[in-house]
Amino acid sequence: MSTKHALNIQINKILCFFIVLMTSVMICTGQQSYSNYTYIQKSDTYKDIISKAANVIPSDRQLRWQQLELTGFLHFGINTFTGREWGDGTESPQIFNPTALDAGQWVKTCKDAGIKQVILTAKHHDGFCLWPSRYTEHSVKNSPWKNGKGDVVKETAEACRKYGIGFGIYLSPWDRNSDLFGDSAAYNNYFKAQLTELLSNYGRIDEVWFDGANGDESGKKQVYDFEGWYDLIRQMQPQAVIAVMGPDVRWVGTESGYGRATEWSVVPVDMQDQEKIAGNSQKELSFAPKNMMEDDLGSRSIITKAKSLVWYPSEIDVSIRPGWFYHPAEDSLVKTPDKLMDIYFNSVGMNGVLLLNIPPDKRGLIHKEDIKSLKSFKLLLDETFKTNLARQAIITSTGDKNTAALLDKNFSSFWTNSGGDTTATLDIKLNKEQIFDVLMLQENIKSGQRIEKFSLEYKHAGNWLKVCDGTTVGFKRLLKFPAVKASELRLNIESSRLNPVLSEFAIYNMAKLKE
Repeated sequence: MSTKHALNIQINKILCFFIVLMTSVMICTGQQSYSNYTYIQKSDTYKDIISKAANVIPSDRQLRWQQLELTGFLHFGINTFTGREWGDGTESPQIFNPTALDAGQWVKTCKDAGIKQVILTAKHHDGFCLWPSRYTEHSVKNSPWKNGKGDVVKETAEACRKYGIGFGIYLSPWDRNSDLFGDSAAYNNYFKAQLTELLSNYGRIDEVWFDGANGDESGKKQVYDFEGWYDLIRQMQPQAVIAVMGPDVRWVGTESGYGRATEWSVVPVDMQDQEKIAGNSQKELSFAPKNMMEDDLGSRSIITKAKSLVWYPSEIDVSIRPGWFYHPAEDSLVKTPDKLMDIYFNSVGMNGVLLLNIPPDKRGLIHKEDIKSLKSFKLLLDETFKTNLARQAIITSTGDKNTAALLDKNFSSFWTNSGGDTTATLDIKLNKEQIFDVLMLQENIKSGQRIEKFSLEYKHAGNWLKVCDGTTVGFKRLLKFPAVKASELRLNIESSRLNPVLSEFAIYNMAKLKE
């Protein structure tokens, strides 16, 4: 899925293109100007830079993507039948022959688990295409499946439309089957031709996913035309986010399913070193990635040294199994519902979007063990977040501005106060004593990501005791802690870039699976 080689790219050219490519969203209210990127001028003061950072917001496509929270990866192809993770491109199309392929079952399984969009591996590194591409013989058209008349991409896209969820494509930049690979100009034209097929023949595409894989066993180095690929996608499918070697969504830095405790969506564009992203991806074939990316992407000490800032949110990927493709030996190693729940808290609950891989088997079906775990995971999600125990609370704050918005389940409404860099305290009186062990906060990111530090306290025997604390909030922050019982709470915003803009406050009881 990712690479052991760094990409040989003209970094400065890519970064300049990154800024030009970003579709700005401009909203002017009073003296505030919102955009999904901003330049830092030499004349800008510290205060100016913090203000600019507070007003960087997502584009429409980025906001839609962030609100998905859960997306699915479907790794399926030649590797499913060879038992490998990375094919070498010499495999015969004749081995691709699923006996009961049902894309509807894939998509329904994902939707039933709460997943709102899926990405299909239309072509992995082996170069085998799951659609009948005109530009290669290495595809389903030369397989025995449906006598060469099948199209997995088409069936998956139609299933997504049937079940009302988003559809995305993964297209490996590295093609180990193509003789053109290494002849940069010729291969880039070939790649664009295949990308055009996918963007024009399968309806709406919601996400296009590139990794940085770039092998050079032949001694020839392929230089990818990322700029040209981005242009093509913007022209043909302008609503699609481009991830993770792309300008809309970045890779979190591991394939563990766990994000950073401090996750900024507003980051310096000059930190987006495409070579570094590619070089620090999955090593060899062990599938034990290490986080070699920066832990601090967007603190004040980082952004005040930046040349420009962009909204560049984090996608957090992991497989439900040890491998990315299906292997029978891993049927007993499917992640448990509790493990998936922990991953959810540490991905979606850390201002990211979780991309969960669920690989179909040789039959062309999601295995029963995966389905069983996903069903119980969804039950845990539903039961945990069914009832906000603070829903009937009375919330007050100094300089009160719409505290009712914190409990209205409407992301677009929000509480705020006035001032520059500021602190704030929200006093929360529950309608009765409640036992809870989960805190959920959401910022209205349409007005920026601002909260830098917060804490939650509860009143016990006349004293205020800390329950938990955290740093960034972003679209969603979830914290688990030992259960407490209280009727009076206090949320302290201890540091914020300009005034905080908080859309939701909730406390919950973590559900447990019944034996």
